[in-house]
Amino acid sequence: MTIHDFIKERKHLIWWVKDYDKLKAESIVEATLNYGDWDDVQTLIKILGIKKVAKIFREKSKPSKMGRQNYRAEVKHYFALYFNKYA
Repeated sequence: MTIHDFIKERKHLIWWVKDYDKLKAESIVEATLNYGDWDDVQTLIKILGIKKVAKIFREKSKPSKMGRQNYRAEVKHYFALYFNKYA
């Protein structure tokens, strides 16, 4: 299974997109961590590997120059702890 196959089976995680094949891994990781359930997260980790998911999360959960990032506060806190322990 590819990352795009994964998200096509879970369109409810990223409902505003029309072309799932053009999504970057960063967008899929963000949508899955923010809106997916535990099984979705574990499947994503099996596809990309925990180190890659953690790297994407760490890079994208930092505020940008405009002070913006798209992870919900509780999601950001939980996965910061999770990836620090397991990745």
